[in-house]
Amino acid sequence: MTTTTPAPTTAAVRRAISSTPRPPRPGPLTAALAFGWRGMLKVKHVPEQLLDVTVTPVMFLLMFTYLFGGAIAGSTSAYLDYTLPGLLVMSVLFTTVYSGVALNTDLTKGVVDRFRSLPIWRPAPLLGSLLGDSVRYVVAGTVIIVVGVALGYRPDGGFPGAVAALALVVVFSFGLSWIFSVLGLLMRTPNAVMNAGFMAIFPLTFLSNVFVDPATLPGPLEAFVDVNPISVLATASRSLMAGEPDGAAIVVSLAVAAVLALVFIPVTTRLYRSR
Repeated sequence: MTTTTPAPTTAAVRRAISSTPRPPRPGPLTAALAFGWRGMLKVKHVPEQLLDVTVTPVMFLLMFTYLFGGAIAGSTSAYLDYTLPGLLVMSVLFTTVYSGVALNTDLTKGVVDRFRSLPIWRPAPLLGSLLGDSVRYVVAGTVIIVVGVALGYRPDGGFPGAVAALALVVVFSFGLSWIFSVLGLLMRTPNAVMNAGFMAIFPLTFLSNVFVDPATLPGPLEAFVDVNPISVLATASRSLMAGEPDGAAIVVSLAVAAVLALVFIPVTTRLYRSR
């Protein structure tokens, strides 16, 4: 014969719960870091997500260096010295588009509704997601620098200059990613976010000094390239990697990143609460 234990009554369950102290509510930073770790876990379970920060930067570096190096600079080595800091900027900035894609995916799948039902600081999922994406920015930039060194690039600023340039690009990308977060909350599908994001960032990237010296361009185009924030960021990165920091370009890049964050963080938060 077998005996079965009767199921606990509702009253017994309530007594067990009430006898346990309520765990402390997580603070804003703790909640944001938890959602940042969630982004890392997604990469762990789906490693293909790293293709855009590993394979794509290498493809851009090899393609532009060996296809256009001889025609533009006379040799691939000379062109590599000029274009690698710019390709560092381009590769990391392209990665920011996927911040909006990931947010839109969570929104369309109902994950955001579950996050809003949790007793946590409301912007924590947004901030945590972008903090997690910053790790992807570091990976993309590191891949570019390592492959460039393997191809013969030697920054005069040494290791500190390369790290400083990467840090500046990551900070700028964090500010830029809030724009694509707004797109992620406004668009209806992830594909729409990706298309709109690349339509916006492609012209700005190619109409910059990433690939060619602005002095070789027509007058009106040169004037636009000189004030393009991506050109300023590329100039700042080149100066840091060359060991001769351009203070004005660095300050402007940090200021643009701060303005983007200050303008688009409230917009993103408001849209997040209303969707």
